[in-house]
Amino acid sequence: MFGFFKKAKSAKELDRIIAEITMNMQNNYKDAAQSAFKELERRFHEMKEAGELSEAQVTEYGITITSFKERLKAYSHKDQKPYWTK
Repeated sequence: MFGFFKKAKSAKELDRIIAEITMNMQNNYKDAAQSAFKELERRFHEMKEAGELSEAQVTEYGITITSFKERLKAYSHKDQKPYWTK
């Protein structure tokens, strides 16, 4: 019974980080989005190794992380060209 609550708390933390990444991307805060993504990956792996996530959660968050990784691949200010060079 208590394991359920531990998993729910873990999922809330990951959901909070995902919401932060999404908000940063919507506001074009590229560095903040990259930083939050690194935090998401780190916490996901820590929780997975500690057994704090169910198999379904591991699968669900794994898919989400893969999706973010693809979207954030070239998502940074250093890759952005100045408007006057277009």
